[in-house]
Amino acid sequence: MRTKKYLFLAVFSIMLLMLLAACGGGESSTSQGQSSTDNGDSNEGSTQTSSDIKFLSMVTGGTQGTYYALGGTFADLISDETGIKTTAEVSQASTANVNALKAGDAEIAFIQTDIAYYAKNGELMFEGEPMEDLVAIGALYPETVHLVTTSKSGIKYFDDLKGKKVSVGAPGSGTYANAEQLLGVHGLTMDDIQAQNLDFGESVDGLQSGQIDAAFITAGYPTAAVEALSAQADVVVVPVAEDKAAALIEKYPYYTNDTIPAGTYGLADDVPTVSVLAMIVVKKDLPDDVAYGIAKAIYDNTDKIGHAKGAFIKKETALEGVGIDVHPGAQKFFDGQ
Repeated sequence: MRTKKYLFLAVFSIMLLMLLAACGGGESSTSQGQSSTDNGDSNEGSTQTSSDIKFLSMVTGGTQGTYYALGGTFADLISDETGIKTTAEVSQASTANVNALKAGDAEIAFIQTDIAYYAKNGELMFEGEPMEDLVAIGALYPETVHLVTTSKSGIKYFDDLKGKKVSVGAPGSGTYANAEQLLGVHGLTMDDIQAQNLDFGESVDGLQSGQIDAAFITAGYPTAAVEALSAQADVVVVPVAEDKAAALIEKYPYYTNDTIPAGTYGLADDVPTVSVLAMIVVKKDLPDDVAYGIAKAIYDNTDKIGHAKGAFIKKETALEGVGIDVHPGAQKFFDGQ
């Protein structure tokens, strides 16, 4: 009987020790969990960490525009630099890209500096709806305003546009704003023309078929849409006179003088015009290390950008003319931290 009692006590002791060990393990696990939570608290102010992000969507523009042409290269560079799968998406460009960022449908966007200004301050197409958390990664290259036509149209000056069918881009788009402002300094309004709301590809088709007479296209030259047209017709880019450019820049200081050089699109002479800047933007809550990685991917690898506009993309000038706050993570990259 006594032997059975000792055996029972031995078994009970072993079970008790196992129970205590399990409890100790639980406490250790809880302690580790608490430590993990404390580490998370140390990143207070950030909505997520880079390890949480598995995918980045970059909204660009139409397939025949410069944004889309550069977007594929940028997406590959960012994927390689950050380890986060990044894809370039077709879009309706600047204004639509702001709305995509707002809606959470994209994390990175190409945009014109003038549209970024309107979005940040709630003006024009963003009247009363400012996007206060819009921040810059950096500026890229001049976005040249082309007023494109063909020799058959007979259009040589802005005054020749009266009564003509002119593509001005989608209402609320960056191109539409550029068209409206340039018409304005030439004493014209949208009511003086037969405005057509076409994208770049549709504009080229319309010019080639004669369904429209001219088209505003805001894109870095050489842009694929106009190059495609020049292969089929004699392209004319209507010049912006020096005094008109000065008046435009005085009223809208985010514009600058620009020139499309002879030989581009088969042009015989340089064509004076104006431009805004292309830039990359994100939302302020993007983790700092991801924003740093995006900036590093682009501005440390400009030699890998095959497009002609790659020559304009430089770390040294990336913060010039952006017009809005720079993401802190990108700023660290430019500061060399």
